[in-house]
Amino acid sequence: MPITTCVFDAYGTLFDVSAAARIAAEEPGRDKLAACWQKVANDWRLKQLQYTWLRAVTGDHADFWDVTQNGLDWAMEANCLDDPELRERMLALYWELRAYKEVPFMLAHLKAAGMNTAILSNGSPNMLDGAVSSAGIGEHLDDVLSVEDVGVFKPHASVYDLVGKRFGCAKDEVLFVSSNGWDAACATGYGFATAWVNRAGEPVDRLPWKPAHILSDLTTIPELAASL
Repeated sequence: MPITTCVFDAYGTLFDVSAAARIAAEEPGRDKLAACWQKVANDWRLKQLQYTWLRAVTGDHADFWDVTQNGLDWAMEANCLDDPELRERMLALYWELRAYKEVPFMLAHLKAAGMNTAILSNGSPNMLDGAVSSAGIGEHLDDVLSVEDVGVFKPHASVYDLVGKRFGCAKDEVLFVSSNGWDAACATGYGFATAWVNRAGEPVDRLPWKPAHILSDLTTIPELAASL
């Protein structure tokens, strides 16, 4: 069946998760962070994801904001940054993450073509509302779906189930887009058409499934959706 619904992961896909550390590092008096902000950003993101996987496996769910703070605390300690004010600054910036430059036009193009559009994210509703509002993309989205509705993080199948429940669509009517290779791969296994936005040129994860399409950014998503 043709694609009727385009669903996006949020953090790292629509929103630049490295922006919080990068912006903080550019501020006056942040010389120590400036010297290592890229590693801090990478460590923060990796631990954030690892904690979601561990919580999903153990059944010990927590709000994504708690997981985000835990990941930052680990990253700061690993990089010898003992600075409570800096911690609070980076956490505040996380609520105002910038969307990648192609996002507004891409979403507007999908809506003009009559597609359903949504976010499907590990983020809690209030975090996602803040990010969507800050990026100014709410008018291009039909809904923002959070794992809090099912109480488990991706890639649990119940998270992907939220799309069909919301839009009444079959799995093969959905194009799911993520910057996380494992997320796109698992969504392939679930039955979605998938696109992995591989901005960093990383290798494909060794999993039973692979993303159906691999892109360098989101620019061509409308054309891809129309061609499937």
